[in-house]
Amino acid sequence: MTKSELIAAIANKQPHLPHKDVELAIKNILDVLTTALANGERIEIRGFGGFSTTHRDPRIGRNPKTGEMVSVPGRRFLHFKPGLFLRDKVNASRERYKTIKDA
Repeated sequence: MTKSELIAAIANKQPHLPHKDVELAIKNILDVLTTALANGERIEIRGFGGFSTTHRDPRIGRNPKTGEMVSVPGRRFLHFKPGLFLRDKVNASRERYKTIKDA
């Protein structure tokens, strides 16, 4: 699902809200989340999951094509841990898919 599809889905579920207001709300939410993660903050949305950044130390790696040793700089990367509700919902839909597929 793309951002525009998400906006359309929410606008369809909430017909009393203008499409532009839904679009503005989604863009603001994503901006706040992005800024918080860029500042190293952790985000937790109960039932959905948590976002955090983790630091990976600099290290010496190897170019797989040439075998040459290269220096890989340290960096931060994004980590997402799904919440219990999301995990259960995804697993339930997967089981339902298996049942339909096996029939």
